[in-house]
Amino acid sequence: MSTRGTVFIVDDDDSVRASFERILVHAGFDVATFASASELLAEPRRFDPGCLLLDVRMPGMDGLALQEALRRDGCVKPIVFLTGYGTVHDSVKAMKGGAIDFLEKPIEPDRLCEVVEEALERDGAERERLREQTRFRERLSTLTPREREVCEAVIAGRLNKQIARDLGITLRTVKFHRGRVMKKLQVESLAELVRFGRSGGSLRDP
Repeated sequence: MSTRGTVFIVDDDDSVRASFERILVHAGFDVATFASASELLAEPRRFDPGCLLLDVRMPGMDGLALQEALRRDGCVKPIVFLTGYGTVHDSVKAMKGGAIDFLEKPIEPDRLCEVVEEALERDGAERERLREQTRFRERLSTLTPREREVCEAVIAGRLNKQIARDLGITLRTVKFHRGRVMKKLQVESLAELVRFGRSGGSLRDP
């Protein structure tokens, strides 16, 4: 089973927490449990890799309010909501807030493990995307102003002769700068350069 992160369970029902923990630990997942939203928000590990299983109805801050608090806090792990009496309104609000699923209790163990595995895979993919974005922007900072202009034009789909005309330089100079860009950004194809450029955000603000 996955070892990519921790499954953070927040539910005010002791028996439910224990049941979910037992199922997931038996399946090979790392688990941390919390009896309330405030307990999770006080836990530094909430930013660690993993996913969240949140009960919708809890005393004090409920699951939907916790979802909003986590987003404001910069915690963007995938969230799965668990409820014994969810409503369509709750479900819609949860999904609009970025939840990946909304499950009604009782939940079959296999289904629970399946959803958790999907959530952890999403978290891993998003963290890799962010790491890739950071790497690109670090490389981008090594470009000269002219190389940046050429890079931006290439990513925008401009041909070498168009870039030369736009920047008032020779075709040979465009090719030289383009080669330098590819080398500095450590990409081997135009498709890879475009993908990196789109993942890295604005080229004008590294």
